[in-house]
Amino acid sequence: MTRRIPRNRAQRDLDRPARERFATRTLTADCAGGSCRGRLYLPSSDASAPAEDPPVVVMGPEIGAEATFGLPAIAERFAAAGYAAFRFDYPGFGDSDGDDQRIDPAGHRRAYAAAVDRVQEVPDLGSSVVAYGAGFAAAHALWVAEERRAVDAVMAITPILDGGAYLRRRGFGPFARAVGAGIRGRIGEVIPGGISGGRAVPIAGDPEDRAVVAAPDAKRAYLDLVDRDSDWRNETPAGSLLSIARADVTDRLADVRVPALVLAGADDVLAPVDAVERAADRLPRGTYVRLPADHWSVYSTDFEPAIGHQLSFLTDVFAD
Repeated sequence: MTRRIPRNRAQRDLDRPARERFATRTLTADCAGGSCRGRLYLPSSDASAPAEDPPVVVMGPEIGAEATFGLPAIAERFAAAGYAAFRFDYPGFGDSDGDDQRIDPAGHRRAYAAAVDRVQEVPDLGSSVVAYGAGFAAAHALWVAEERRAVDAVMAITPILDGGAYLRRRGFGPFARAVGAGIRGRIGEVIPGGISGGRAVPIAGDPEDRAVVAAPDAKRAYLDLVDRDSDWRNETPAGSLLSIARADVTDRLADVRVPALVLAGADDVLAPVDAVERAADRLPRGTYVRLPADHWSVYSTDFEPAIGHQLSFLTDVFAD
């Protein structure tokens, strides 16, 4: 089995486990009539935990991202510790069917559920499943943890759980412009040529942009995660902004009955620490961790403390 090592600025200096500690292969899930593809990481027999029938961590990418953006280094560490990991692309992104790069929270949640169902069909994997998500993907992981009985635990890293609140933090003017662009884009899809402008917006932009991710220094940090060999484009249909504004899973948190790790960054402007703490308080079996990190440093300069807490959580959940 072979793996391609993603080359991106944010993670190129991380301490990666030796290749002998894990193996990888492609795995495909059926996602609403199309195919979602990703990479399954399997622990080798010399990993620090038994490799027989390992629990599997299902990992969806950040908002607007591909599964090669930041997740491979995390999946490698899980596999080196004796867990399997499956990082997959949403429909329209990366190796999955389609290339429109539409951000569709409802569709992405369905893809998560399909990925959970798929790993349960793989021989030699254990029956235990962990849903994992960072940023907006944390909302999908918590949603599937509440919906799917097969999920035994969930990890929400720097979570963004309420899309409307996320956009409103920019201020009324930027919020109104973002939603307006989304409405124009959605109408333009229904009536081609009927309304000009607003057909595509950047995924990562500067604070003044009508972008999905728009905050000081966010554009550079986001683009540093992009795999240099990726065909990803920094754009999404403008209607994605309207879909984001309508997405909110906070009312489901009290019904997430499995152990949940919630990791917050004290300097995170996209997922403010007070909002993350309130969300963690609503989880019946939540473990809340606050790190001196921002939204993106958990992939780079604060990677080691962040992954350390994640591995400790898995050890606690699956301790005999």
